[in-house]
Amino acid sequence: MAGAEREKARLPPALPLATLIGRELRAGGSERPALRYGHAGFAKRGEDYFLVKPDCLRVPGDPSTAFSVFAVFDGHNGVSAAVFSKEHLLEHVMSALPPDIGGREEWLQALPRALVAGFVKADIEFQRKGEVSGTTATLVVVDGFTVTVASVGDSRCILDTQGGELQLLTVDHRLEENVEERERVTASGGEVGRLNLFGGQEVGPLRCWPGGLCLSRSIGDMDVGEYIVPVPHVKQVKLSNVGGRLIIASDGIWDTLSNEAAAKSCRGLPAELAAKLVVKQALKKCGLKDDTTCVVVDIIPSDRLVSPQLSPKRNQNKLKSLLFGRRSHSSVGKFGGKSASFGSVEELFEEGSAMLEERLGRNLSLKAASPPSRCAICQADQEPFEGLMAENGGSHCSSPYTPWGGPYLCLECRKKKDAMEGKRSSCSTACR
Repeated sequence: MAGAEREKARLPPALPLATLIGRELRAGGSERPALRYGHAGFAKRGEDYFLVKPDCLRVPGDPSTAFSVFAVFDGHNGVSAAVFSKEHLLEHVMSALPPDIGGREEWLQALPRALVAGFVKADIEFQRKGEVSGTTATLVVVDGFTVTVASVGDSRCILDTQGGELQLLTVDHRLEENVEERERVTASGGEVGRLNLFGGQEVGPLRCWPGGLCLSRSIGDMDVGEYIVPVPHVKQVKLSNVGGRLIIASDGIWDTLSNEAAAKSCRGLPAELAAKLVVKQALKKCGLKDDTTCVVVDIIPSDRLVSPQLSPKRNQNKLKSLLFGRRSHSSVGKFGGKSASFGSVEELFEEGSAMLEERLGRNLSLKAASPPSRCAICQADQEPFEGLMAENGGSHCSSPYTPWGGPYLCLECRKKKDAMEGKRSSCSTACR
């Protein structure tokens, strides 16, 4: 992690979003890029789901507010959480946006915070159903050349620019590899260890107990401690006007292929065939050991719609290798035909903390703030401080709440926040 921080420190400071949008307009790049997308997958347990919504409107009837959403959900212990997230997660994210939000700049600035609230709200709503399944969630919002990605779990999104520059837009929340998440889970009251067989032999990846989940963040999983949180890592970037390619996939792909191998395997192919080839490469290497799902999204400047395509002959050869199992040596050419300069992606926002005080209280402009008595997560309107005593009117109990400097949270969402951070008092637990 220290190496990543040093690398980040060497990067030039991020430019304000307004500056980037203004630069785009002055350069004549106000016309929105075209999107081309495709998906592919094979099921072993049937717990992977994906979402493709290319025609969303922030303001109904106003095409200038168009955006697109793509997502992958990798369920475990059943399909319920993955299905619920596919059907309701975007709805919860949109409900968390300020109702009087202004133009595109304000919407993009408010989106990271709304994604956090929407993920937590989806988790609360799903756990009310009393089902024990869980799911990863990687949700990608594309608005023009701006890409915002929110993720929990180990489904992943990578960005391959036309110049061959590769960026990981997500963080894997696996206890085995993520030291910070292990420390957070144990500090919140969880126990991290391997599966202990008869005789004391430890096998498999690091897991959280009780429950045995190898992820530290997910939606659902009510049979595991609440320190397995739904708070997503969020990253927002702006591509240059040459565009790029997104590869969003479940761990059935990433357990087999590296980011570089997945990107190189499908460069030069249109999105639909690219998704098929990534899946094919994963299966060819290790067989069908897990559900494999891949969504590929190409963000293409409107004046270069034909540039990502290969010449007819090369395209034909590559299609044959896809269908009949032979690889062309030319199949790893750069996406598109024209090089882009290094640094063609501007980072606008990145935050991965699991603490809601940091995620809901930071970078919040007064103009985008919710009314004082509206819960920042579930958007319910209540009287301020309503229900702040322990449940069942237990005035003999001390308040279960720790000091909170963020926006207003209702009783249920405040309890959720404290539980996720390991701050629920023993008194509040006994009163339940």
